[in-house]
Amino acid sequence: MTPEERLTALEQIEAIKALKHRYFRACDAKDPETFRACFINRGADIHYGPLGGFGGPDQAEKLAAVFTKIALHKVDGKPVILDMHHGMHPDITITGPGAATGRWTLKFRQINMIERTERLLTGEYDDDYVIEDGAWKMARSRFRQLWVITRPLGDDTTVEA
Repeated sequence: MTPEERLTALEQIEAIKALKHRYFRACDAKDPETFRACFINRGADIHYGPLGGFGGPDQAEKLAAVFTKIALHKVDGKPVILDMHHGMHPDITITGPGAATGRWTLKFRQINMIERTERLLTGEYDDDYVIEDGAWKMARSRFRQLWVITRPLGDDTTVEA
């Protein structure tokens, strides 16, 4: 590999990392437009374990609708679900022109204000990326949960959002 090819590969890997970080930030910021824009326009293959599978021509829209329903749900003007996504240990491989694969570890924390629970989980993402309209997008994203803990928030626990 020439120095120019190595530099191009490193730039592509950094662009893919930025894409996945934008996705995590969109999840936490409850931003459905940015969330949806992280996937290819049509035909994304998405399976998120207990959340379900989404494949076919309009499946990223279906996932974005589920995301919107959960993330933007409010009671008395306050969010019901508070999420924190930490994507770690990226392992990205450029597989060809405009194509790559990636694996990530997710560290996730969620507060459910109605159920008064805290949920901690970790799992692994396996992704395929392609360049669409000049930008890296997720074409396939599979999540496998490794473990989860759900515990009640005590009466003395204060959550501010």
